[in-house]
This record gives sequence, structure tokens and C-alpha cells, in this order.
Amino acid sequence: MKQYAVVAYDYTDDEALDRRLANRNAHLEGVRELARQGKFLSGGAILNDEGKMIGSNAHFRFADRQALDAWLETEPYMTGRVWEHVEIREVKLFDPNA
Repeated sequence: MKQYAVVAYDYTDDEALDRRLANRNAHLEGVRELARQGKFLSGGAILNDEGKMIGSNAHFRFADRQALDAWLETEPYMTGRVWEHVEIREVKLFDPNA
């Protein structure tokens, strides 16, 4: 299994935050399911200086990039036009128990 860092920034139009909030429950349920499968490692919202959610960052474990991309095609923040720009990098997370 490979590890990936995903950094995603939201659209900035006037309705962007409303779309984020409308899709948030479905997004979080999907992340919870990934966690149950051992695929979600850590993550949360990116905040601006005023504490407003403007994006997301997370670490995932998938068999390969194609599996990650397949998940992204169904991710509510992608299908609901919340994330405008998504950067994905393969990473190797530090394991303090190793």
C-alpha cells in the first residue's frame, strides 16, 4: 500500500462555503468508511486567518494512484464542486513505533 498526501483548496466564489457545508456530512461519512478500511490516516480542514474553512488536507493509504483517483471520482467534495484545486503527492509518513 502506498501513502498519499492530498491538499485541496476550495472554490472561492460566493457559494463555495455553502457547497462545502451542504456536502460535509457525506464527505465525513466517506472519510469514516475509509478509516474503517484503514485507508484514511489523518486529515482535516485548512483554515484562513479568520478561521473559515478554505480547503482540506489529508493522508491516505491506497494500493496505488489509480485506486486513489477512483475514490476521488466519487468523493462528495469533488462531485459537489467544493474542491477546485487538488494536489496529490506520494509520501512516506513517519512511524514513531518503527
